[in-house]
Amino acid sequence: MSVHHARVPVAGHSLHVAESGDPSGRPYLFLHGWPESWRTWRDVMAAAPPGVRLVAADLPGIGGSTGATCGSKRALASVVHDLVRHLGLDDLTLVGHDAGGMVAYAYLRRYEAARVVIMNTAIPGVAPWDAVIASPTIWHFGLHAVPGLPETLVRGRQAEYFDHFYDVLSADPSRITPDARAAHAAAYGTDASLTAGFDLYRAFAQDAEDNAALTGPVTTPVLYLRGDGEGGDIAAYAEGFRKAGVENLTTATIRDTGHFSQEEQPAAVWAEIHAFATREG
Repeated sequence: MSVHHARVPVAGHSLHVAESGDPSGRPYLFLHGWPESWRTWRDVMAAAPPGVRLVAADLPGIGGSTGATCGSKRALASVVHDLVRHLGLDDLTLVGHDAGGMVAYAYLRRYEAARVVIMNTAIPGVAPWDAVIASPTIWHFGLHAVPGLPETLVRGRQAEYFDHFYDVLSADPSRITPDARAAHAAAYGTDASLTAGFDLYRAFAQDAEDNAALTGPVTTPVLYLRGDGEGGDIAAYAEGFRKAGVENLTTATIRDTGHFSQEEQPAAVWAEIHAFATREG
């Protein structure tokens, strides 16, 4: 697979994008979560046939992208929308994992996309959000939201700190390869990029308010994917989406994966995304 890298100027940001496939093919745009970068999608992109257009972007301030949004998913969705328009991504399948899934949900609420895929995440303000953040296993949400402190603790130890999450949240940690781990750590190697990552957590309260304000019906087809080893009842997430107004929802579980499904079972993830996109036109 040949991957082309570019920097795209949009709305005061410079976004690093990695692209493969056919520039005239049906487009898929991939958004990563924390503590990751565009690199998390490399093997999913490699699993795709050559006739589609695949674009993965570093979120602002992370990896090769510059610019700040203070972590707001609404603001990030606006930047993504500018990128979509700049690249001319018509008939778009927008795919987001973890915090990228939160951005995809904010995009779904405000802009047009042919279809949206949300993976391995809870959405601020959408059930079962309150139950998720009350769980002691989600201790890092609170730590990462403290101003300045996580940067102080993690600076210079990015690889070791991130390894904890890969090792605890994966069904088989060896599938998050040393090369992938090194690439993700490098993407948060500066003070500014560390802050951009932790700002994703600091914005959760505002994200919940923003999402609660937009609860009308949404007819855009949505696929919610979750690893079977992540825990939580996927039916509870489906109920939350439907109560929030998502009318055209499909759910699926990726077998033998934890939180990082796209790196643990990339071919299976692509198969679900592609089947959804082609089924929905």
